Parts: sequence; C-alpha cells; structure tokens
Amino acid sequence: MSDTRRRVKVYTLNEDRQWDDRGTGHVSSSFVERLKGISLLVRAESDGSLLLESKISPNTAYQKQQDTLIVWSEADNYDLALSFQEKAGCDEIWEKICQVQGKDPALDITQDPIDESEEERFEEIPETSHLVELPPCELSRLEEIADLVTSVLSSPIRREKLALALMSEGYIKKLLGLFRVCEDLDNREGLHHLYEIVRGVLFLNKAALFEVMFSDDCIMDVVGCLEYDPALVQPKRHREFLTKTAKFKEVIPITDSELRQKIHQTYRVQYIQDIILPTPSVFEENFLSTLTSFIFFNKVEIVSMLQEDEKFLTEVFAQLTDEATEDSKRRELVNFVKEFCAFSQTLQPQNRDAFFKTLANLGILPALEIVMGMDDLQVRAAATDIFSYLVEFSPSMVREFVMQEPQQTDDDVLLINVVIKQMICDSDPELGGAVQLMGLLRTLIDPENMLASTNKTEKTEFLSFFYKYCMHVLTAPLLMSCLIQYNNSLSNLGNALFVDNFQTAQLLALILELLTFCVEHHTYHIKTYIMNKDLLRRVLVLMNSKHTFLALCALRFMRRIIGLKDEYYNRYIIKGNLFEPVINALLDNGTRYNLLNSAIIELFEFIKEDIKSLIAHIVDNFYKALESIEYVQTFKGLKGRYEQEKDRQSQRLNRSTALVGLVDYPDDEDEEEDEEEEEQSPRKRPRLSS
Repeated sequence: MSDTRRRVKVYTLNEDRQWDDRGTGHVSSSFVERLKGISLLVRAESDGSLLLESKISPNTAYQKQQDTLIVWSEADNYDLALSFQEKAGCDEIWEKICQVQGKDPALDITQDPIDESEEERFEEIPETSHLVELPPCELSRLEEIADLVTSVLSSPIRREKLALALMSEGYIKKLLGLFRVCEDLDNREGLHHLYEIVRGVLFLNKAALFEVMFSDDCIMDVVGCLEYDPALVQPKRHREFLTKTAKFKEVIPITDSELRQKIHQTYRVQYIQDIILPTPSVFEENFLSTLTSFIFFNKVEIVSMLQEDEKFLTEVFAQLTDEATEDSKRRELVNFVKEFCAFSQTLQPQNRDAFFKTLANLGILPALEIVMGMDDLQVRAAATDIFSYLVEFSPSMVREFVMQEPQQTDDDVLLINVVIKQMICDSDPELGGAVQLMGLLRTLIDPENMLASTNKTEKTEFLSFFYKYCMHVLTAPLLMSCLIQYNNSLSNLGNALFVDNFQTAQLLALILELLTFCVEHHTYHIKTYIMNKDLLRRVLVLMNSKHTFLALCALRFMRRIIGLKDEYYNRYIIKGNLFEPVINALLDNGTRYNLLNSAIIELFEFIKEDIKSLIAHIVDNFYKALESIEYVQTFKGLKGRYEQEKDRQSQRLNRSTALVGLVDYPDDEDEEEDEEEEEQSPRKRPRLSS
C-alpha cells in the first residue's frame, strides 16, 4: 500500500541514546512464513528494499506515543520506532498489533518484555499484587505513595503495573491538585514527598504518562513539584524562570496555535531534562529514554510545521535583510534562525536537504553577510553557528554563492572575506571563534570535498577565485607581523616585537596552519602565490619569535614545502638562502633538547635521504657552522651523502670520458657499410669532431 496513511520513517536508538534515521517507506502487516507469525514490514519508498521486518511477538512491549509514533524494543538495548505521516495509519497498525497480542487498542501500551524466570520470581512473592494498589490520593497518604513509587523502579513488571494504575485512575491530575494544596499550606513535608513521587513517575519512562504530565494544564505543576528537592535548603524557582525570565519571543507572529503550544512544551520538557532533573545514576540512566524520544520527535514536528509555513519564513528573511530592521529585532531573528538550524538536525537526510535548500532560496547567505559584519558579539556568534551548519551541509552551495559575488560587489564585503576578517578580529583571548572559523575555511578550500561535485570545474574555478579575491585578506596579518618583526630585529628592538602579543601569535599560528594545508592540497595556486610574494622568506622571520609554538608553525610550513620534493621550490629556497634563519634558530637553541630542536633535526634528516640539490646547498654554505654539532649524526650524514654524490658524479664523468676515448674514426673502406647501418638505425653512433 502506497497511501500516505502508511508512510513512515524508521528509527533505531543508538548507543548514545539518540535516534538514528533508517529511511522512509510504507508499512504493512502480513504473515511471514520464515518468522512463523504476523510481522511488520517496511519497504523503502525509493527502491522497494526491505527497511524493517519485525515479527509481532506476544510478549513484546509496544507503546503508542503522540498519536503518530509506535515504539518498542526488538531485543536488549535495541529500540525501534515508526513515525507515521498520518494518525490514521498509526491507529491502523496499532490495532493490528493489539489484535495479535490480544490487547485493548484503547490503551497506549501493551507490556514490558519479561522472561519466564522473572515472571515466576514475581509470582513467588505474595505481596507483588498489592504493590500497584494505589492508596487514596490524600495528603495523609503522600509518604505511602512516595514509598510505593520509588520501590517499583528496580522492576520492569512493577513499573508497568504502576504506570497502568496511574493512567487508568486519572491519578496524576489528583496528585497535582494536592501539590497546589500543599503549597498553599506551606506543607514542606508533603511537598518533599510530591517531589519524590513526580520524579519517580518520570522515571517510569512511559509516553502515555508524559502526554498527561506535559500537557498545558499540568506541566507547570510538574515543574513546581520538582522545585522541592528535599536535599535543598530552599526550593529552586524554576517556574519563575520559565514564566518571567525565559520569555517566548515571536520574531514573527505564529498564527498556528498547535505549533506555538508544541514549541512551549518542547522548551519546558527540555528544561526539565537538562536543568531540573539531576544527572541520573548508572542505575537510572535508561529510565528517561522515552523522555529523550519525546523531545526528539517534538523537534521533528516543529521543524516540519515551520518549514511548511512559507509565509512565515519569507517574512523572517525579509526582515533579517531589511536595512530598516532595528538591531535588537535582527538579534532576535538571527537567534531564531540559529535555533531553527539546530532543530533541523533531527530531520532525516532527505528532509534536511530540503530544509537547507529552502533556506538558501530564501537568501540565508546574503543575510549572513549582513549579520556577520555587525558589531554585536552575540549576533556574530549566532551567525557563525548558522554558517557552520551551511558549510557542513554543503560546501559546494556556499562556494557557488561566493563565486557569483564579485560581479556585484567589492572584495571587502565578500562572504568569505567577511568570515576571514571575523576570524582575524576575534576578541576572545582563547580565539574560540577564530578556531571555529578557520575550520570552516579549511572545509571550503579543501579539494577533497570538491571532487564529488557534478560541476567538474569547481576545483579550478573556486581556487582561482579564492587566490584572486581572498588570499591577500587571509595573509595580511601574517605579512604585516613579519615585516614589523623583521624591522624590529634590525633595530635591536626585541622587546617591541609585534608577535610578543600572545593572542596575535595564536592568530598567526592559525593562519600558518591554513597556509600549510594549502601547500599540501593546492599545489599550483599556492606555489604561484609563495613565489610571487616571497612568502616563505617572510614566514621564516617568525623563527625569531619568543613564542616557540609560532616558530614551530613557521618551520612546519617550510617542512611541508620541502616534503613535496618539488625542484621549483628547492631552487626558490636555494636562491633565497632560506635555510639561514632555520640554522640560526638551531644554533641559538644551543644544546637544549626540546621540540624546536627535534623538529629542525627531523627536517635535515628528511633532506638527507635523497634531496640532492638541497644537500649540496647546505653542505656548501653551512657545513662549517654545523660540523661542531655532534650530539646527532645528522650533519655528518649530510656531508657523507654530499661526498658520495660527488664521487658518483666523478665516476660518471670518468666513464663518459673513457667511452669517448673508445670511439675510433671509421676507415675509408668501412664508410659505405657504416652509411648503410646509419640509414637502417634511428640512433647514430657517437662521433668525435676533428
């Protein structure tokens, strides 16, 4: 059947207690001979492949949640969920499950899985049955109710029986009525018992109970009960925070009351899970898995409802990009988009693709150019988070946008340059934002994620664009710092070094890390840039920095260049005498055995293996300064390689001379024969000129 009623998403719960999407298809129920029973079958809507084949076992516990979800455990620690597109389809399959198990479809739960030995064990305990007989819901019985609730948590069957009793008698609302009475009377003992009761009911992990507890009528009373933790001297004021401090801001009025209610509910339930409830113990860690599922599927529903409201989103982006929008309003809008993107992570892949394409069509990227350039730090941080979602989703989409920009704007406001400038101007002493942005830039300039593009010219076109319009912005702080450092060192003003500022040194290290990545992955473009700007010489000035980590970054940049074994680079290094600052740093370091010393030695060890031109250059120009270093054999090894190569060249020269001496002039009588051989052979014999 292909109607929308039966259209479902299949989810499995992973080891981190997060739901993984396994695909979308259509569900049916039929007898499967191999499984010897009625089974649930889900076939993918894309290719008809089997996404799920699950026998409806008489002892499997199924739960119906939120009218469109059916959740169950297939085996130990393997939970499954079917999320239906329509309530009618969920009801239809639920009735089939209940029919097979002989259960009442009016209930939203069947039973917990229990093996025979556990059933027998409970049957042997005579008082088992009375554990689920709820005392009258009265103030004088609260301690008894609290003891009952906490006593069942260690047993699946007793948790199940208690949950059924609580649902069937409308007990939750009666308890919350007692809470209001206790609070009016300031009955702290009763309030402490209610805390234990409500916390225990949450740990029953039952979706049907959550539907009652998290309804508009009940949720604030549930929060109120959880304020009175007996371990606290004074109760927390969670309700005050939720009603007064945490104001719900509609950046654009939401006309759908169901959507507004779902947003309120999700925020409050998330607050209960993250803030109010204490971190569960090892014993309790699986008690709230259904609560996690409740929040997850609420978020899926919210994103879907918002995305379908084209008028709402269009208005959001219109105001976000309108120059007349006030800064405070724009701040609210960008925070909304950030939360919207965060919620989208709950969507299945194909729906997430559609979500980000919708944002792109609405103009999310030009909007980010505006908000990332604002002075407000919170706005810029939120915009950076949005940008990271977009880059993670599709680097190609971002690259395509920025390559179209030069036609209508100048370099200063290009999106990538805005990102680079925000990285450079990060005021955080730890450069947290700069590190995040550097990672995003590396993703954008990484050829590895350009290869899968349908546009085969993307790599060439984008790298040409980046080096023409953006590379000078990225390297500007580096080149300026190197110039200042160089001039200061000439003037013996060592204490005035620009890079002595630790934060600036960190920034330069980040830029060098990105340039080192370019050396490894961009070949032609970065080589041209290095040669034209004499970049390596300017970077090696940083070997003088008192910040060892920055000197190491400069050395790593050179090491990556030499690691390519490219003779163009080698000739550039030789011509510029660029080993001098490295060798000076080694000599200045003395006999200290540290990271800088090890890194420089490793560089020369690598060269010693087979880079003949560099070996000759180093020995010819620096060996006198290096021969006194005897704690490693690196430089003696370089000299040995150098001499071996000279011997080989000498031997080759001698052999060539000897071969020339062996060549005789031909006799006259052999000339005719020789000419015939020459006509038949494409290679002529060597001859000496007279």
